[in-house]
Amino acid sequence: MKFRFLRRLKSGGRLNLPPPALLVLCYVVFILIGGLVLWLPLSHTGAIGFSEAIFTATSAVTVTGLVLADTGAAFTGFGQVIIAILIQLGGLGLMTTAVLVLGALGIPMGMPQRLVLREEVNQTSLSNLTVLVRIILIIALICELIGAIFLAFVFVPEFGLNGIWQAVFHSISAFNNAGFALHPDSLSQWVGNPIINMTIPLLFIFGGIGFIVIGDIYQKRRWATLTLHSKLMLVGTLVLILWGSVGFGLLEWSNPETLGGLSTSEKLWASWFQGVTPRTAGFNTVNTGGMHDSSTMLTITLMVVGGGSTSTAGGIKVTTLAVLLLATVAFFRRRTVLHAFGRSIGLEEVMKVMALTTISMLLVLTGIFLVSISHDGGFMDLAFEVASAFGTVGLSRGATGELDGFGRAVIIFIMFLGRVGPLAIGFFLATRSVPRVKYPSGQIYLG
Repeated sequence: MKFRFLRRLKSGGRLNLPPPALLVLCYVVFILIGGLVLWLPLSHTGAIGFSEAIFTATSAVTVTGLVLADTGAAFTGFGQVIIAILIQLGGLGLMTTAVLVLGALGIPMGMPQRLVLREEVNQTSLSNLTVLVRIILIIALICELIGAIFLAFVFVPEFGLNGIWQAVFHSISAFNNAGFALHPDSLSQWVGNPIINMTIPLLFIFGGIGFIVIGDIYQKRRWATLTLHSKLMLVGTLVLILWGSVGFGLLEWSNPETLGGLSTSEKLWASWFQGVTPRTAGFNTVNTGGMHDSSTMLTITLMVVGGGSTSTAGGIKVTTLAVLLLATVAFFRRRTVLHAFGRSIGLEEVMKVMALTTISMLLVLTGIFLVSISHDGGFMDLAFEVASAFGTVGLSRGATGELDGFGRAVIIFIMFLGRVGPLAIGFFLATRSVPRVKYPSGQIYLG
């Protein structure tokens, strides 16, 4: 048995790992290398130890944005460049990054990996996967370039030549839904700036909606011809943005610690920004630590949902929530088939969504339990922190810096699984198997 396992593990002198393990390994390598580089004296100003470097590298590669120190003050220009590179590599997506890394290392992508990748990115041909990766890169670079140009109109007049780098860094961070900022208050000092409040949200909306949806819109350009996935993503995104923005505005309008002290226009801008940013972006223009518990729960919900599949966003994904709601409606209406926009959704998709959601909820609840073991009090802050880590958001109510070593390790693990776990589980679920034995049906009582 042992020699059979070794033969399966190693074939032709190369490790023959399954696709999920290989992709997870890529992320681990990125994190370790990034952490070691950020630990170098060249990368920081002296206040960053090894644990802080690993935490920051994990946060960057998983495009989360949780930090233990002010990124702009604690890291040198070189360190900030490394963080931006890690964000870019991690934000392009698990599959795309893996393909790029394998290609750079000269390791051919086998047929099983190609089949899984084709199904995950909704393609019909195996020959155009490399082209798809290039398209994703082109979309990312174009969006980041346009975003940097607009942001430069704000940062350059205020910070001079350094404003160019700030524009580039925040554009990369925004499009990849990372939430890293070079200012201790994130973007709060520009709470009423129209350029910041439009450019940053549009960047992480485009980055979080999914490359497949962007490509579908570019090719079809008509609502009637869009795929079911694109329609669910667009409608779901619009509903969540309206729900988040209007809800945050109503709940926080008179709160002196958030919107209360702002002018009417600034309140509207801040409500829009804070309603969109929980969808894994992580920037903030108001003090998240001063939010009411109701607004905190609203934000946690949005963070857990996240953005779209094959995007730079995290969470359980918008389409997952849509299928769950459709399945619930179908159950109460005694329907055996799900319908949406003139298309049906099969049982296999429903089972996959249920499995991914169950694993995600167990992960979040377990994370909250583990963090609370060594941190009594501030339960809402800890729950917010774990949800932010799982959704790879980066918003915090101030609990990040108060975590001990165990708490940091838990958050690192949650960030890693939040980015890698759901996708890896999706790869496992994509493998079809036919049961060899059938058992007689049984009855259980539910509800």
